[in-house]
Amino acid sequence: MSATRRAGRAAVVMPLAFAFAYLVLDNPVIAIFASFGSMSTVLFVDFSGTRLERLQAQVSLIVTGLVLISIGTVASGSEWAAAAATLVVAFVILFVGVISSVLASATTALLASFILPVSLPGGMATLPDRLLGWLLAGGASLVAITFLWPAPTREPLRGPTAHACTLLARRLQAGLDCLRNPPDTELTAALIYQAGEASAAVAELRKSFFGTPYRPTGLSTSARTLVRVVDEVIWLNSVLEPHPRLPHPGPAAPYLIDVYSAAAELLDRAADLLDSDDANLSGFAEQVERLRDARLALEQAVTALPPSPSSDDSVIKAFVSSLEPTFRAQEMSFAVAAIAENIELAVAARGRSWWDHLLGRRPAGVASPLSSVRERAGAHVERHSVWLHNSIRGAIGLALAVLVADLTGVQHSFWVVFGTLAVLRSNALSTGQNALRGLAGTVAGIIIGGAVVLAIGSNTTVAWFLLPIAVLLAGLAPAAFSFAAGQAAFTGVLLILFDIISPAGWEIGLIRIEDVAIGSAVSLLVGLLLWPRGASSALQQALAEAYSDSAHYLRQAINYAVTRCDERAANVAVPDEESRVAAAAARRLDDAFRTFLAERGSKRLPLADVATLVTGVAVLRITADAILELWRRGGSPTGNRTAARAELVDATASIVDWYQRTAVALAGAGEVPPPIERDSDANERLVNAVRQDLTGKDGRWTATAVRMLWTADHLDGLRRLQTALVVRPPA
Repeated sequence: MSATRRAGRAAVVMPLAFAFAYLVLDNPVIAIFASFGSMSTVLFVDFSGTRLERLQAQVSLIVTGLVLISIGTVASGSEWAAAAATLVVAFVILFVGVISSVLASATTALLASFILPVSLPGGMATLPDRLLGWLLAGGASLVAITFLWPAPTREPLRGPTAHACTLLARRLQAGLDCLRNPPDTELTAALIYQAGEASAAVAELRKSFFGTPYRPTGLSTSARTLVRVVDEVIWLNSVLEPHPRLPHPGPAAPYLIDVYSAAAELLDRAADLLDSDDANLSGFAEQVERLRDARLALEQAVTALPPSPSSDDSVIKAFVSSLEPTFRAQEMSFAVAAIAENIELAVAARGRSWWDHLLGRRPAGVASPLSSVRERAGAHVERHSVWLHNSIRGAIGLALAVLVADLTGVQHSFWVVFGTLAVLRSNALSTGQNALRGLAGTVAGIIIGGAVVLAIGSNTTVAWFLLPIAVLLAGLAPAAFSFAAGQAAFTGVLLILFDIISPAGWEIGLIRIEDVAIGSAVSLLVGLLLWPRGASSALQQALAEAYSDSAHYLRQAINYAVTRCDERAANVAVPDEESRVAAAAARRLDDAFRTFLAERGSKRLPLADVATLVTGVAVLRITADAILELWRRGGSPTGNRTAARAELVDATASIVDWYQRTAVALAGAGEVPPPIERDSDANERLVNAVRQDLTGKDGRWTATAVRMLWTADHLDGLRRLQTALVVRPPA
């Protein structure tokens, strides 16, 4: 639908803008920039969001295009200046796409606005005409996106996220029904069914999230906030998925019911708010607080329910077993609260007045756009970043193409650069494949378009009639047929366009073959020289870094936790920096995975296995978040907890070591280690240490004791995750 809408608009706007500039203004320079500007601002982009957001993005594109045309025109006077300017400008345009989907989706249009002036002769004398042509195209594009088949409001993450949250809320409600009633076959079947539906919705959300070559989120406050929810929804499902049936909760049942009830209602309300345009948050904060109170009451109840720790071993084991459903409830409620709070921020940001939008006022707890820009860009200023690699490769390829075109003196040098740009849209491994397909499409377009141009001869009336048809096909062909078909159609548009300006028949076609062949050769050479290994190798490296950094964050989270339970432990600061580093590695993995998905050709590792590895990073990192949140609520440490602290640190060391060795294996050095077997003796040692060190004056378990055991449960969840991660590294 998007391709049809863009193609239809371009088929109307581009010929009209070209006709006005060429026939009415009688200026070929204005005509060229009006035609290419129309294709850039109408065919190459289709911004998402509300109508106002799309108009703002379109105006920004037009203004930025004016700046780039000016820079390109100034630089076009010298071959070396043109190449140097292209290197810098192309890198900036390509790299800043990592900041938001708005910038990423405008990359081709922005590059086109620079490539055309830097590769066309004319100098500063033609600058006013060039700017006028671009403004003419820009004005027409604003009218087109507003009145000509206006796009519906599209927020790629909003609908799938809301749907996944709704089904997860139903899954929680089904579990609640099982808690409230005696064992029942129908209720259990309903719970299993709802669990399957929720997992399918989360899988669909993942598909939507990774379905584009860039993160589907913009720079708006609501969009930046919403993207955090995706990982949290995936983690919530991973918490619930292994346990479709709830064990009998024992004496903690009333408190578990309160937690599940509050969580289900909160998640359902959050999903409704996200899915609708209603920004009424009345009572939402109270629902969040109710869930927190229910979780705190559960924690307090657990410490009041068991008998004295001095009881016999069977009683102790029964108590520890009874902690499992309470731990699941605690873990689940943390995830739901995090999801709800971020959705609350997104909805609050969306519901701001136009004056608050204008002044940049944000809801409390939301970082500024500048902070977000620094965070996202900073995550990719790293030598293994796929986005950084592609940006450097693209910039070098385009700069080299400009230099080669100028030095060889080809007649239409901008075609060389456009040929390079078309090929460099892919990753390095498939560059050769796309070069061949691009050349094949160009040859086909020249044969067909050249035949048409030869047939119509000097009859420009027929050429004017065929121009909108060719533009329509150029917009539809890539989506409806193939990359090569798109190249063929685009070649046809250029042949007809330049035949109208300067009839030359097959001569234009022969020049086009030569120029695009040069551009493709340049881009292929750059791809082979710089990063010939392709997306699979980059994904392996990104996975290795993400697991290593997330495991280190987990270790520091545990180190912080044990200082909250033992006054003799050395003070450890909250690991905010480790959290930031782990999040940055996850962002780089995100982009590497998208590139891997977009890479053509067979993949030796099933996509499901790769997706499991990517999900494992999110689970590892957010588990560390959950452990931090669990211990931040505690008071000041008191007493000597050496034995319990030592058992927890040892358990952590084993888990972290496994993930670190897995990171090394994913980087290509060795095998993924076998999963760690459950050590019942270690668990018993921890329980005994907790029983010895963490009892209150009344001889009962303390809240700190329960947190220690819940922390051990978090670690055990990461141990169980290892079984799913023992797959061959992607290659």
